[in-house]
Amino acid sequence: MNKRSFLKYLAAFGIGGSVLPAAVKPFSFDQLDWNAEDIWDQIRAGYRIKRDYINFENGYYCFLPEELLEKQIAHIREVNFQASHYMRGVQFENKAKSAAALAELVGADPEEVVLTRNTTESLDLIISGYPWKPGDEAVFSNQDYGSMQTMFEMASKRWGIKTVKIDIPMDPKNDEEVVEVYRKAITPKTKLMMVPHIVNITGHILPVRKIADMAHSYGVEVMLDGAHAVGHFTFNMHELDCDYYGSSLHKWLSVPLGAGMLYVKKDKISKIQPLLAPFDLNLKTIAYLNHIGTHPAATDLTVIDSIEFQNRIGSKRKEERLRFIQKYWSDQVRNYPGIKVNTPEDPTRCCGIGNVWVEKYTPADMGKILLEKYKIFTAPIDGSGVKGVRVSPNIYTTTAECDQLVKALKEMAS
Repeated sequence: MNKRSFLKYLAAFGIGGSVLPAAVKPFSFDQLDWNAEDIWDQIRAGYRIKRDYINFENGYYCFLPEELLEKQIAHIREVNFQASHYMRGVQFENKAKSAAALAELVGADPEEVVLTRNTTESLDLIISGYPWKPGDEAVFSNQDYGSMQTMFEMASKRWGIKTVKIDIPMDPKNDEEVVEVYRKAITPKTKLMMVPHIVNITGHILPVRKIADMAHSYGVEVMLDGAHAVGHFTFNMHELDCDYYGSSLHKWLSVPLGAGMLYVKKDKISKIQPLLAPFDLNLKTIAYLNHIGTHPAATDLTVIDSIEFQNRIGSKRKEERLRFIQKYWSDQVRNYPGIKVNTPEDPTRCCGIGNVWVEKYTPADMGKILLEKYKIFTAPIDGSGVKGVRVSPNIYTTTAECDQLVKALKEMAS
């Protein structure tokens, strides 16, 4: 097939020439000068950036830098090459190695961490496997992720539990204000409390250790939704002292789509029943909680590559960059007439995710105008007491792109 015929073939399927890769500047961490002023521009060169719009929606999924994408493709080829030999034996050892590397990254023990496909699956495994009894109560917030709320509602129908919802203060004066809201929801029947480590729609980071200490003093277990935490900001799982934790690795850690993490404190593992039956019902390790059968094993392999990529940048350095970028744009519009920033100003309560509302527009219209007029892609949020668009840049985002966002917001407000 010659070039002209090939292009006609692509056009017939509506994909045109966009599938042809753009040139990517060679990138090597070995050549980076961390003291250089353009260090983040150097890192940006390792990403294949789509030029149709400015991508301020990395919170849903952060696409891979070319280096990681090539490693994922190499893993796919290798698994395909080894075929059933890999799937019948090698995959289990490699998956365990990836889980162990992940455990080290988040400050957990290897036997407490297992790979899943996303946060939703991780937390659903806990909610569905919890030893509920009729009349038990579960506490969570209106600002929690929607599908997690509905999973608790399903548990209510299945086992007769009561769900208790609270509202998280948008911009609290202190940690105790947040802790007190959760404390007031506890009764003698409360068994489990779900708390977002970082609120996905506003970027508000909660004082989860203080919440856990309070809940445990009442005999209540704590499950943290860390969908946006791993790879975003630094923390140590044991220092959080939660009982259960779920996260999505294809967000801020830049693992390929379909990668998640489940953490269960050692002494809680046998308490949870698996959703899908493992080969051996007598198995007592955390691995028995997520037997999902045959799945894309190459994704598990790329977890280690993504962790190595993260470590070369430095988790703390990445966190500081993400917080700087968010504060860079949000502080410029925080007190601007007609604009409301829904993310706390306190740098200890936020990092890379922000939420902003131009008050004369609905969030849907705001998102549409930003994309169509200003070529800026965001995520409209309208619910749970929050109106605005979520803005989630990443380490490749430039201050110049943030300047375009600020200019657009001010023009829209005026």
